[in-house]
Amino acid sequence: MAVDIHSAEGRVIRQLIPLSTLPFSKFEALCAQIKIEDAEEGQFLFKCGDERNDLVYLIDGSVTLQTDLLKIETIKSDSPSARFALAHQIPRKVHAVANSRIRFLRLNADMMKSVQDVPYEEAESFMVVEEVEDNDDWMTTLLKSPVFRALPPANLQKILMGMEEVRVNAGTVIVNQGEQGDFYYIIKRGQCLVSRKPAPNAKEIKLAQLSDQDTFGEDALISGEPRNVSVSALTDVCLLRLGKEQFLNLIKQPTLKYISYKDAQDLVTKGADLIDVREPDEYKPKHLPFSINLPFFSLRMQLKTLNRQHPIVVVCQNGKISETAAFILMRHKFNALILSGGIDSINPDELKAPSSFPIDDGIETSNFRGAGGESETSHSFTEQSSIQDDMERLRRFLQQLKTKYNILEAEKKALEMKYLALAKFTESLKAELEAMKKAGGGG
Repeated sequence: MAVDIHSAEGRVIRQLIPLSTLPFSKFEALCAQIKIEDAEEGQFLFKCGDERNDLVYLIDGSVTLQTDLLKIETIKSDSPSARFALAHQIPRKVHAVANSRIRFLRLNADMMKSVQDVPYEEAESFMVVEEVEDNDDWMTTLLKSPVFRALPPANLQKILMGMEEVRVNAGTVIVNQGEQGDFYYIIKRGQCLVSRKPAPNAKEIKLAQLSDQDTFGEDALISGEPRNVSVSALTDVCLLRLGKEQFLNLIKQPTLKYISYKDAQDLVTKGADLIDVREPDEYKPKHLPFSINLPFFSLRMQLKTLNRQHPIVVVCQNGKISETAAFILMRHKFNALILSGGIDSINPDELKAPSSFPIDDGIETSNFRGAGGESETSHSFTEQSSIQDDMERLRRFLQQLKTKYNILEAEKKALEMKYLALAKFTESLKAELEAMKKAGGGG
């Protein structure tokens, strides 16, 4: 009998990895083809040496994984480990034996692979876990984070085993500015404050407030630089944290995507946005044609100005800051790629110098150039083109100008807020100074 997706067992199956990564329509179609099986106490689900390529999931009861001489592990259906296929190594390395009467699901791995082959554009429909309501479940928390959606199931299992739950009281400083990064954090429940001191003796500036499912700590782990902000608990907070090495190996390495200069040329020509995250004084002397300067420090504030429908190629001086920027973008559901090696890896002749005109209207007058410094024939603006091609180029210019306008508008608002904060701080300093003068005069 097919599985009813609305039944209790259907909800359990929806949480299994990688079934939880399927768009709902594909999950529904899969449930129409599968059935849940029963096994009695002592019955083998598979034996050591078996080569049948099945994914076996425990739905109810408990199973022991063992060899002929050694009991290795007991897995219960209500444990996080039960979300993963039982000991899926072909040929099998262990026996799986039912400890009591159990219910289990057997899926053909090749069939699963075929339904998982979904184009990138459908990625936002992945891992729909709205059926899950258990707020104390670590994996539910993980699956709601976009970063984890594209990770291999094996990585998720290792992350689950390596992640630690930490509870902190309101007012506790979790991350200190200037310290080396040691953990990656996910807020399971609670509110946190992100703040920063521009200088050691300066007043702390409040930057953002984080809540459930937000993450922090990744910047220092990816860049290797000291933490650039402090994070403290506004309320009692429950956190999930993962050590640095596990984060780098299990999350950063499989998540970040790199692209060569040549491939970046092709992608930008087809409509991708090219974002340079260097500081303005680094960007202005030399930069890539068609690039838009969006300094890393303001990236989080300006995410709403970017178009999720366009791939984004991120570039910096050497590729390091781009890694952190791309991670942030991917966490917010952007398709971000890193220009491998950054500006340092590109022939200086390929870069665009500032215009000699006093007014820079933001429109580049040349496209990416070939490796030899010659303009590529298929993309050159000097070639004869049809009116349709010209209109397409103008459309691209207009889109870039709109993006740049939105970024500048966001920067303007951020500067206005900063100005108001500084003005308020200046007034308070003036008041303190006047009070000190009066106190000194009275003495």
